Amino acid sequence: MTTYLVTGATGFIGGHLVQRLLARKGTQVICLVREESQDKLDACIRNWGTTKRRVTPLVGDLTQRKLGLTKTQLDELKGTVDHVIHLAAVYDIKTDADTQHTSNVEGTRHVVEVVNAIKPAVFHHTSSVAAAGLYRGTFTEGMLDEAKGLDSNAYLRTKHDSEVLARELCRVPWRVYRPGMVLGDSRTGEIDKIDGPYYFFKLIQRLRGMLPQWFPLIGFEGRRLPILPVDYLADAMDHIINLDDDRWNGKVFHLLQPKGPTVGELMNTLAGAAHAPKFAMRIDAAAVDLIPSGAKKVVNSLAPIVNARRAILKDLGIPEEAMQYVNWKTKFDQQNTQEALAGSGIECPPFEDYAWRVWDYWERNLDPDLFRDRSLRGTVQDKVVMVTGASDGIGKQVALDVGEAGGHVVLVSRTEEKLDAVRKEIEQLGGTASVYPCDLSDMDDIERMAKQVLQDHDAVDILVNNAGRSIRRSVRLSIDRFHDYERTMQLNYFGAVKLILNLLPTMIANRRGHIINVSSIGVQTNTPRFSAYVASKSALDAFSRCIASEVIDDGVHITTVYMPLVRTKMIAPTKMYDYFPAISPEEASQMVTDSMITKTKKAATGLGNFGQIAYSVAPKVVDQLLHTAYKIFPDSSAAKGEEASRKKEKASAEGMAFAHLLKGVHW
Repeated sequence: MTTYLVTGATGFIGGHLVQRLLARKGTQVICLVREESQDKLDACIRNWGTTKRRVTPLVGDLTQRKLGLTKTQLDELKGTVDHVIHLAAVYDIKTDADTQHTSNVEGTRHVVEVVNAIKPAVFHHTSSVAAAGLYRGTFTEGMLDEAKGLDSNAYLRTKHDSEVLARELCRVPWRVYRPGMVLGDSRTGEIDKIDGPYYFFKLIQRLRGMLPQWFPLIGFEGRRLPILPVDYLADAMDHIINLDDDRWNGKVFHLLQPKGPTVGELMNTLAGAAHAPKFAMRIDAAAVDLIPSGAKKVVNSLAPIVNARRAILKDLGIPEEAMQYVNWKTKFDQQNTQEALAGSGIECPPFEDYAWRVWDYWERNLDPDLFRDRSLRGTVQDKVVMVTGASDGIGKQVALDVGEAGGHVVLVSRTEEKLDAVRKEIEQLGGTASVYPCDLSDMDDIERMAKQVLQDHDAVDILVNNAGRSIRRSVRLSIDRFHDYERTMQLNYFGAVKLILNLLPTMIANRRGHIINVSSIGVQTNTPRFSAYVASKSALDAFSRCIASEVIDDGVHITTVYMPLVRTKMIAPTKMYDYFPAISPEEASQMVTDSMITKTKKAATGLGNFGQIAYSVAPKVVDQLLHTAYKIFPDSSAAKGEEASRKKEKASAEGMAFAHLLKGVHW
């Protein structure tokens, strides 16, 4: 019978390895566990399909000398344990330095003390390729003292120092295993936490939500990543641990995919699995190396660059420490590993063969958004939410949805009777609302209303600037109608800004607030005949972008919702729209309420985002496309001052095809 004493057996890697050990006939596994972790071990034993006859708990603690074991316990273990396998460690680069040192370095010291006392045949220490630090070039399995840049973060330092202790203090034969970045099981995708390449999954998911899959992106190639799936790691370690040949003692084994993918290749493989756009053009890492290190250091230390980088990484959930691995210049040879695994049939599968499983498991089980309260109720419960233009259309639906979710809705528009009707509907849904009639094109009336709301409710937590006026009229018909531009600016821009300026001081004082501006897809696509409307919405967009950087530290979020065509009374004068695809007020409200939950900077359709980028890249080409639409879709009867006729304004077949192809755009 072969007996193994394993630390970290209940961990992710440990669980997979113990399963392999138990698959061997006549094996006994002793698992070091803390007192409070015995229930976890019991669950593992059930998962492994075995009993405590083959798996025995040993209560101990890595932070204590000799793991807190008594002399009697050590005497009982002496001569009965064939292999000690040390897996327990902190693998999270976000963990503070003291905790990592206690677990990784001192924990290894205490394990080695036990090893020297009970004298197993072989001590197996699980290190990491991180023990090489930031060494430039090929780091061989025989190297350790040559490591560089160990003080760049605690993880590198502690993994290196713990391996030094294991090798120098151990008085029995030893073998060291240096796995790379461990990914999920290549057969199931299963993994227990977000680490390594997983930090970049959210970026890919965001890109998928913003852009169509075929849209080409510019990215960074980066260096090759030392990755491997956990099942290969467990198979390889199980095999090498049980090689009954002294020539493997005193050897180190690098465990990773031979010629792993570059950062760019990995991102594109994941993008394919996620149905996200790929990085068609990738900047070679060598090009970045041409920039003098001094210049890079100066630029990277500039406060605006530092703050911008931190904000972006925080938004994506990427720790700053992870970024140094994007251009990791260390390569790892695998001579010992290849010799030890020769003839075993154990090979590391290429990432592209199992990437889809890794992505699918992450998105279904580990995506951080799955564990947040992403319900509207969790966001607006007991919050004061002001909705302008709340008497009809999008505003009314947003008010109903927020009221039903538990928010107190402040209803604002010109007509008190209509607002009272909406308030009653909200109350029938079990919500609460207050009515504040206001002419949002009158600056004095806005100030009066805002002052009264703040007196009654102390603060407005969320402001939805929804009220607006749309005018669809070509510039040829607007030569003598300058008042069209004045009216749209007065309500859509000046009215919204005036309201923001009245409510913003309280938000800043309370260090919380969310301003949501309902804009238009036209701001992104620059559609013809909407020069008055789009200009006013663009002005509010620019105002919001400018102040967002000023109030970000005050806990105030600003979101712009670039709304596509919505079936409301606003588009009714243009009878041609009766035949166009348009989203419902309920769908439009979903865009607004989703932004309340996510606090995203912008909410838009993929087509709108594409139009915005296309205009930046090839504005003349877009102008030609839009001119085609300009000729296909004429001015409405209302714009011409004529009586509307449904028959007269029925869209042509060409126009219908165009409208369905570019669904949601205002033509």
